Amino acid sequence: MTDSGSIAERREHLVAEVLQTSGVRDERIAAALRDVPRHLFLPHLPPEEAYLDDAIVTKRDAEGQPISSSSQPAIMAIMLDQLALAPGQRVLEIGTGTGYNAALIKHIVGPSGAVVSVDIEPDLVDLAREHLASAGYPEVTVVAADGAGGYPPGAPYDRVIATVGVSDLAPAWLDQAGPGARVVVPLDVRGSQLAVGFGPAGAHWESQSIAPCGFMRMRGSLAGPERTVVLQPGLCLMLPDGLTLADGQKVDGAALAAVLDGPPAEFATGVRTASTHVFWALGLWLAAGDPRSCGLAEEDPGEAAAARLERAPLRGRGMLATAGIVDSGGIALLTADQPGAGQLTLGVAGFGPHGAQLGAALAAHVRSWDQAGQPTAARLHVDAYPRSSPDEPAPGEAGLVIERPATRFVVYHN
Repeated sequence: MTDSGSIAERREHLVAEVLQTSGVRDERIAAALRDVPRHLFLPHLPPEEAYLDDAIVTKRDAEGQPISSSSQPAIMAIMLDQLALAPGQRVLEIGTGTGYNAALIKHIVGPSGAVVSVDIEPDLVDLAREHLASAGYPEVTVVAADGAGGYPPGAPYDRVIATVGVSDLAPAWLDQAGPGARVVVPLDVRGSQLAVGFGPAGAHWESQSIAPCGFMRMRGSLAGPERTVVLQPGLCLMLPDGLTLADGQKVDGAALAAVLDGPPAEFATGVRTASTHVFWALGLWLAAGDPRSCGLAEEDPGEAAAARLERAPLRGRGMLATAGIVDSGGIALLTADQPGAGQLTLGVAGFGPHGAQLGAALAAHVRSWDQAGQPTAARLHVDAYPRSSPDEPAPGEAGLVIERPATRFVVYHN
């Protein structure tokens, strides 16, 4: 078998896997995945690894934390489907990365369409231009700039997409969006990310589609309040509202790492659920209902050492993750009786001087979510009210209100 034949087979296998995982049925998206050579955007990898349905980290910061990646193709397909692309459209992309997603977009909008992609990292922009040229898409405009400003020379845009997690809608994106435009962003909802497809509704914007997702957070002037604290190499705490805890104390990463070495207070919940619901359903419930909510992730040490999160309910390739609540007196985390299984029974482990109290509170949240019918992201709706908009949320509208510098978001279950 020739190398080109092997790559073609792997690409075809990726297309089939992505369509099955994402549920996307748009043949134009399938054709783009089939025709755009992802391995040319990841030249540092063996070609066969480029055709796995995985996110691939491409750059880390000085602390070793990922700051850029090639996103999971299934998530790309979902967001492209939300974008409702058509030939001839003008598209603004925020977050170029390797350039692969921009190439997929250009494939769909065709010769009569235009794609502008903006990234804050000049070295990544240079590489993306090289990748796009080698793959046959040199006409994509790639700009090194803070994505919060969009790209006025290319406006108006029929579609705007961010491929980095955002906590706000930049006024420039909405100003540069043409009539009837659609805006798709990975929106941070207190630590949980949702790919939200917004459409205009009078002078504000409302969600037309929502799907769970996970992206690197946006940096620059639109960086959100969420922060990651490295407790020890490979073990990171995600805080949705910055480095100050609910009781006003600052996070002490070393102290939290030490707390996790202590004996836990264990709580059974009796709640069974799908592993995928832990973050995309229960995580959202916690985010909306408790200001102490947090996430904890660990790079799987493999056989080199015992994992701190060996009972974490979520397991990906090389990663363990769980959700919980944290305060200066300790931390409580979700556990599972069969980690990584499709169906699992949730438990809670509380650590630290206040671990028992936090654990009891977290277990109560789990039971409340179960009693409500385990609502998922599919039942969520998000309204976005720009500060400049005369529109206001309906009086008495129930839901989580998230105040951001440029936008007021109202998140509620339908």
